[in-house]
Amino acid sequence: MIFRKLNKLLFLLVSFICFSINHVYAQNIAFQFYDQTFDIKIDSASNIPYNDSLTQESVKKFYNAASKQDFQPLINTLISYKNKEKLNDWFYYQLIRKTVQQISPKELNYERYTLYKWFFLLKSGYDTRLAVGKNQLLFYVWSDDDISDIPFYKDGKKQLVCLNFHDYPNADYQKDKLYPVDIALPETNVMFSYKVTQIPDFKPENYQDKIFQFDYKEVSYHFNVKLNNEVQNLFKNYPVVDFESYFNIPLSRETYQSLIPYLKKNLIGLSQKKGVDYLMRFTRNAFLYESDQENFGKEKRLSPEQTLISNYSDCDDRVALFFYLVKEIYNLPMIAILYPTHITMAVNFDKALGKPIIYKGQNYYVCEPTPQIKDFKIGHQSPKLINENYQIVYQYLPSRIKN
Repeated sequence: MIFRKLNKLLFLLVSFICFSINHVYAQNIAFQFYDQTFDIKIDSASNIPYNDSLTQESVKKFYNAASKQDFQPLINTLISYKNKEKLNDWFYYQLIRKTVQQISPKELNYERYTLYKWFFLLKSGYDTRLAVGKNQLLFYVWSDDDISDIPFYKDGKKQLVCLNFHDYPNADYQKDKLYPVDIALPETNVMFSYKVTQIPDFKPENYQDKIFQFDYKEVSYHFNVKLNNEVQNLFKNYPVVDFESYFNIPLSRETYQSLIPYLKKNLIGLSQKKGVDYLMRFTRNAFLYESDQENFGKEKRLSPEQTLISNYSDCDDRVALFFYLVKEIYNLPMIAILYPTHITMAVNFDKALGKPIIYKGQNYYVCEPTPQIKDFKIGHQSPKLINENYQIVYQYLPSRIKN
């Protein structure tokens, strides 16, 4: 009897050990993603090690190991959330970053963290590539967007742009030799876009009031705008995109609702010209000026909401904010005028307001949203710019008048 019990116990022990070895335990992880808590479930077998030296072979080894695991349920969850919340590609990438941070923290193993990001974006259908250099693992994605401050290379007609170049601030991409990792990847056809058409929602309680003050027609205006510093993190590594993409970055819902209705209320009873003048002077005088070189040490374009958050801004930032306000409140045709050292905006009005800039048969009148030595009215600009060459880098035509 004792022998039979011992055999039974031994059988149970062996069974438990075998079950422990072969059974995959699920791990639940949760993190805050904007206004929601994002819950995901991963298997312990999905924990792919990477402790080797950074080489093409070690990268291939990671890929082969990851390919044997069933990551599809996780990828399906990510894509489902992306579609439900209408996340632009840039914000979907932020979701992947936050997810990977839970699985393989960046500060513990940067290469492993990068490989997971690359693999998840690849499994989401995007055309992604890797390149290995001297202590560098660069992560590329196919994007045909016009971007001016990101390393890229061409593969046929495809433009591959680097998503993690900012992690190597001292790298010399002209001198440092990079070798694309030659892996036989499944065919992917999703192109990554940096266009931002919707800011994710944040929890209303995470917003704080910021007081703005400026004078117009001998009246002092003071008002509060709800702002969230998390927006700065959204665009921390966002590149310098083309002007059309840049000017059409919107405000988040809470910021919009605290600013636009207030401005519309103040503009009641004003003519179109006086209303635009009010917006021009708000954008010109409610912020302190500082160039990007002084502020960031490089060219950086702030979104309208970033300009509202920041203590300092330059001409690019104010032009984008002014454009957004005029578009939302009056929806007038506009052109962006780029000079060698300055950018400004001109608006199409029903009546003449000074000397126009004629573009494609329409008259546009300069509305300078950046502080100048002289207080220029609509239709006037600095004499220094009158004889300067310029480019029209963006034309906005409301849909009601588009050809």
